[in-house]
Amino acid sequence: MNSSDLDSGTILRTVADAEGYVARICFKTGPPTLVGVELEWTLHDAAEPTRPVTPDRLRAALGAHAPTTLAPDGPVTALPGSGTVSVEPGGQVEISTAPRRSLRDLHEHTSTDIRHLSGLLAADGLALGRTGIDPYRAPTPVVDTPRYRAMRCAFDRFGAAGRTMMYSTAGLQVCLDAGTADQVVDRWVVAHALGPPLLAVFATARRHRCRETGWASARMAAWLCIDPARTRPAWSPSAAVDPATAWARYALAAPLLCVRRDGDDWAAPPGVSFRDWLAGALPRPPTTADLDYHLSTLFPPVRPRGYLELRYLDAQPDGEWIAPVALLSALLDDDRTRDAARAVAEPVAGRWAEAARRGLRDPVLARVADEVLDLGLRALDRTGLPVPVRTEIERIVAGRLAAAREGGP
Repeated sequence: MNSSDLDSGTILRTVADAEGYVARICFKTGPPTLVGVELEWTLHDAAEPTRPVTPDRLRAALGAHAPTTLAPDGPVTALPGSGTVSVEPGGQVEISTAPRRSLRDLHEHTSTDIRHLSGLLAADGLALGRTGIDPYRAPTPVVDTPRYRAMRCAFDRFGAAGRTMMYSTAGLQVCLDAGTADQVVDRWVVAHALGPPLLAVFATARRHRCRETGWASARMAAWLCIDPARTRPAWSPSAAVDPATAWARYALAAPLLCVRRDGDDWAAPPGVSFRDWLAGALPRPPTTADLDYHLSTLFPPVRPRGYLELRYLDAQPDGEWIAPVALLSALLDDDRTRDAARAVAEPVAGRWAEAARRGLRDPVLARVADEVLDLGLRALDRTGLPVPVRTEIERIVAGRLAAAREGGP
């Protein structure tokens, strides 16, 4: 069967059908024109940040924007700038933007949405966090669903890091087109290679549960300590296969995190991969809808979803999200800049653990980060962002570098 003939709900019979389907839906090629972002924050009582935030309080504060996980019968109204609100298992609030054709539009619409969301929350005495991990509270569930219960069960086999990730971390995800057929490999490789130096620059997650963790990004530390079959990078400096093939193999080899079924128990049999399911490990054969859902349970630093979702950045302080988003866009979208960035970042490609632990205290990462940032800042004038926004990005970057040199957070 040709993978192009497979529709959602079609039964999958062979590994070849499944691999073809993954490659078709996860790598859509074309001129890189769209950019989007997913902004996630921990949530706190403004007066007493160690106080838990209950689902009822959060649902009331969000009103018509509350997602179905909090308000199953609600209207789920989009924000004024067209972004949508979701709530993660620990009560983290997330805005998923509509894809935009320019960074200028993305910045304007997303800033509108953030102001609106912040105002709603402030009216109920709530405030968005400023870092990539909850600096005050221990991991505590707020939203409970069959998916989240199955996730917790699966991650608990690897220790406590899974609950930290689920209930205490907040990230910034940058969404960029995969590019034309002749650009995909380069954009895929450079998106990964830039991860360690930019994670180091924009790490914000040192403090958790009112104490220093010893990590520049304790958020990434949590990700590194849970199931590597679904969180390790899908590319490495030694990779030789094309991105679509590599991702399809990664996806089919990953264990099932949950299996949707009637009732509240979605737990998956331990160690059963999607490839095993294709071979008959579960009572019924999998469908393309099951594979779509399985793909949503994979969390590598760069995840292809028809576009590239760059997942390696910590949540940023007020208004500073635009800096890493603009720099990544500038570094990837111009062929010459992308080639230069690849050459500069090559010495630290794959150094995720060092970036998470030491950040810019690692001298090699610090040197590479300086060169990467210089390339990105020089390319900002091609992004279409207004001069004041570009000036603000330069200020943010300078501040991060100065803080790192002084040993600050």
